[in-house]
Amino acid sequence: MAVDGEILILPFFGQGHLFPCIELCKHLSSRNYQTTLIISSNLSSSIPSSIRHHPLVEIAEITAPLLLPPEAAGGSGSEPGPGHNPFYRLHQQLGLALESFLSSRINNPTRPVCAVIDVMMSWSKEFLAKFGIPTAAFFTSGAASAAMEYASWKANVANMKPGEVRIIPGIPEDMGLTYSDINRRSHRPPHMGGPPGGLDGPPGLHGPPGGPPNLHGSPDGPQLGPPQPGHRPPWVDEVDDSIALLINTCDDLERPFIQYVANQIGKPVYGVGPLLPEQYWNSAGSVIHDRVIRPKRQSNYTEDEVIQWLDSKPRGSVIYVSFGSEVGPTLEEYAQLANALGESNRPFIWVIQPDSGRHGPPRAFLGDKPGSDTAEEEGYYPHGLDSKVGDRGLIIRGWAPQLMILSHPSTGGFLSHCGWNSTVEAIGRGVPILAWPIRGDQFYDAKLVVCHLKVGYMVSNGDLSEIVKEDIVQGIERLMADEEVHKRAAALGGKFEGGFPASAGASLDAFRDFISQKSP
Repeated sequence: MAVDGEILILPFFGQGHLFPCIELCKHLSSRNYQTTLIISSNLSSSIPSSIRHHPLVEIAEITAPLLLPPEAAGGSGSEPGPGHNPFYRLHQQLGLALESFLSSRINNPTRPVCAVIDVMMSWSKEFLAKFGIPTAAFFTSGAASAAMEYASWKANVANMKPGEVRIIPGIPEDMGLTYSDINRRSHRPPHMGGPPGGLDGPPGLHGPPGGPPNLHGSPDGPQLGPPQPGHRPPWVDEVDDSIALLINTCDDLERPFIQYVANQIGKPVYGVGPLLPEQYWNSAGSVIHDRVIRPKRQSNYTEDEVIQWLDSKPRGSVIYVSFGSEVGPTLEEYAQLANALGESNRPFIWVIQPDSGRHGPPRAFLGDKPGSDTAEEEGYYPHGLDSKVGDRGLIIRGWAPQLMILSHPSTGGFLSHCGWNSTVEAIGRGVPILAWPIRGDQFYDAKLVVCHLKVGYMVSNGDLSEIVKEDIVQGIERLMADEEVHKRAAALGGKFEGGFPASAGASLDAFRDFISQKSP
């Protein structure tokens, strides 16, 4: 059977961006499109083998250098300007590789009819435009973060005062902007500058228009991550010349925010997620096994050992602690967390990445792999905690089967940075969240969870400027003991027991029809 055309998909670096794009490929291919996932070659090891054998999905690898040279990772000798800017050099090299790939594909019988590009890959639009390929922008994060970024830009927040709440027309009142929303802490890498990164992945490349070719940013280099509160969101420009916007969410979670963004940008917006693995949606009500979905990485525990430990704990008793693969607290805060878990009487699983608390960009962004010769600096580890807590705690070093942990009946809470993928994975399994956002969209994801969906709490009732042991102990107890928040989380998770959200399926159908109408 002939396909209706080819859709190119370009993810940003990091698993938080890559995995949703993989799922988007599957959904679009099921609607009779050949989909081609274009990745930098250093992401190759993160591609599950199953997707490589999909009949309508192709993985196209373009060769790229390590993403940051040594001087950009904290060494000396880095100079401003396009000639020395590592991101400028990266984009130029990736752009040339992309242009070469497009030249080889443009005359295929299934000529690309559209490219779906992560909003943090906006530099690629120039090369796609050379071949007349229209682009649709893609947020791998949720709609609330995009809506709140836009709302804070329009709300003239510079003059907000402590205690003030500013209600934004079109935004639910429970998401009104507060002074602490605007004056939150920044976890910026000390030697990389710019505001904190976001979108549940490595620091993004953002800045005001007018930079060197193929790069959003000033001549001195791009800023990192989303805008400071009250500043114009960079994605406004990036979406402006796109034909549509896709967001990794659905009406059941974020309908008012999807509608707000659509009203503001004046073009079609499709909630096409959450883009989680098909096995996740098909296994509602049962324990899911990560090993059949995602490539396993280095870990001190097997998935079976983790299951056995969870099986030994009472239903809903375990607090799961994980900050994802690319962001986390400071070394000082990790020590506070270790003390809190040591004092608590709750069973816990704590996942610690090998470089937890270390300075600089994530290893995924550097092109390193944990354990490689180029990734020598070790991060925080709670030495002595395992002997103190005994079988009450399970400390996982490296990879953890998160989908399995969240779907296991013994798991009763999730202490999370509120990256979007982690947030929706927990929501879909009815697990309430203790939110500890670190940067970027995570703050608005946490606000969505706590204030709008009401399925969790913040780890601290303060401004998150410094998290101490007492905050963590109190937060864990509050979350785990609150029967009402558990009931609300279970009810919200119950909306997804039927599988992939019907509204997201309808949006994917609508996008297919939209593309079909645009095609020559």
